[in-house]
Amino acid sequence: MSAEAVARAAAILREACGERVRLALPMAPLTTFRIGGPAALFLEPEDEEDLAAASRAIEESGLPFVVLGKGSNVLVADEGFPGLVLRLGRGFRWAARDGRRLVAGGAMPLPALAGVALRHELAGLEFGVAIPATLGGAVRMNAGAQGHEMAEIVERAALWRLLEGAGRSLTAGEIGFEYRRTGLPADAIVVRAAVGLIPGSSTEIRGEMDHARAWRRATQPVAEPNCGSVFKNPAEGPSAARLVEEVGGKGLQVGRASVSTKHANFIVAAEGARASDVVALMDRVRDLVQDRTGIRLEPEVQVVGGVERAGV
Repeated sequence: MSAEAVARAAAILREACGERVRLALPMAPLTTFRIGGPAALFLEPEDEEDLAAASRAIEESGLPFVVLGKGSNVLVADEGFPGLVLRLGRGFRWAARDGRRLVAGGAMPLPALAGVALRHELAGLEFGVAIPATLGGAVRMNAGAQGHEMAEIVERAALWRLLEGAGRSLTAGEIGFEYRRTGLPADAIVVRAAVGLIPGSSTEIRGEMDHARAWRRATQPVAEPNCGSVFKNPAEGPSAARLVEEVGGKGLQVGRASVSTKHANFIVAAEGARASDVVALMDRVRDLVQDRTGIRLEPEVQVVGGVERAGV
């Protein structure tokens, strides 16, 4: 993408958002992998006026764009991203109770929203404490843990369509929930969502949350940089982790990236790891599983930028 396009988009955004617009911002600190290059242009929108400015910038410059949440399901290319990166700001980090529902902004961390549910003695979101995502990202990816997923509780979501420059509200049925994905358009940002919960005992809710936290600590490499689950579980048969483990994938390494010895569907990044190491390791693991089982694993991690890859 040309420097002129970046400059044009930056001028439009600065007219509306001032010095909050950033150029060449390092993206590694914005992801749980802690690797990857810079964003050509970066903004944290605080309200729909900021989102409208982003829509104008995209339309008039032609820049590509990507939306980040907590960065827990993202691999950023070593070269970075040549367009506009958006991450909802504090103006979208809020929560309110509406009877048995919680309504919250898209930037609200899912574990924090689970804590709000606990304070109001509302059950059904306990699994959220084990998912390092924002509400918006969790809705978009139909995030899940411990046999539960967002599709079970989401009732409505409000979107901002970046290519249309307008908002829209959808019911759960219109969102199109599937396993670890939805039917939401690529340019749609989830700015608000409502989840339907049920009354419960604070003691029982807290116990379920403690169990979810303990499960995550015991089964996942939470102390090492990673992106969460690398591959989606196949529709039938063994899980992705079981398949990788059964073909001897645990501990495999490319460069400074390696398959976790704690959970075979996690890749951990040691200091100095590059996105290209992760992609090469993903390809190696997937080929190994396919050669020995005939099953081709589908990536769950979202690749941002021009990573050279074979089918990722």
